[in-house]
Amino acid sequence: MLSRTLINVFLGATLTVASLGATAQTAAKPLRVGTMAGSDAQIFEVVQKVAKKRGLEIKLIEFSDYAQPNAALDAGDLDANGFQHRPFLDSQVKDRGYKLVSAGLTYVSPLGFYSKKYKSLKDLPNGAKVGIQNDPSNGNRALLLLQKEGLIKLRAGAGVNGKNATPLDVAENPKKLKLVELEAAQLPRALPDLDAASINTNFAAQAGLVPQRDAIAIEDLKGPYANLIAVRAVDKDKPWVKQLVDAYHSDEVREFIKTQFKGALIPTF
Repeated sequence: MLSRTLINVFLGATLTVASLGATAQTAAKPLRVGTMAGSDAQIFEVVQKVAKKRGLEIKLIEFSDYAQPNAALDAGDLDANGFQHRPFLDSQVKDRGYKLVSAGLTYVSPLGFYSKKYKSLKDLPNGAKVGIQNDPSNGNRALLLLQKEGLIKLRAGAGVNGKNATPLDVAENPKKLKLVELEAAQLPRALPDLDAASINTNFAAQAGLVPQRDAIAIEDLKGPYANLIAVRAVDKDKPWVKQLVDAYHSDEVREFIKTQFKGALIPTF
């Protein structure tokens, strides 16, 4: 019969092996990173390769609706996501109570207006149908750009200091533009039926549009809309977060963005 001491040693060794096995299994579990189909997914495929060389496995999960990645991250179905800028994240946190934070910046993707009929926003006729995004953050961007181009004027305080403007905030509209709110992904398909439309760069790229070449008006590249990697607040100091951000901020990813998107996306690192 084994002595009590030997039994304790045996049990301790068994528990240690089990613990190591559990740790190894946890470490081997890939990070679930959500992103949007299109340019974001292309970039994250490069990030995935860089991370793998550095010992970090990433499983990419693609979405086609801006509302889904943050909901999935907050629910724990993702470990991180990369598709949005700070104002969009701040808006979702405020409106939906998500406990999400930025872990690092990625690139700036200037929003632009496009048209199949006109070469400038100033050429739009009276009563022109102008498509804008129906989500608060990007709709706000579109309205601010229309105001910058002199087509509308927003009421005082709208569109600044975290207060997203909506079509209800348009105080002056000399050309009586008809603002048509649509989901961001629908705007490229709706462009032939509109006189002009505000289109996010990732959706513009999918439609074969190049912002620097095709946009009839475009945001200032030094604006506040740099995209970011988001994680849950409880995870922000975990080692894998820095590993993920460092993989994104690699020379390989920077060169891919510059070469692949030719100025449509601009690295912020």
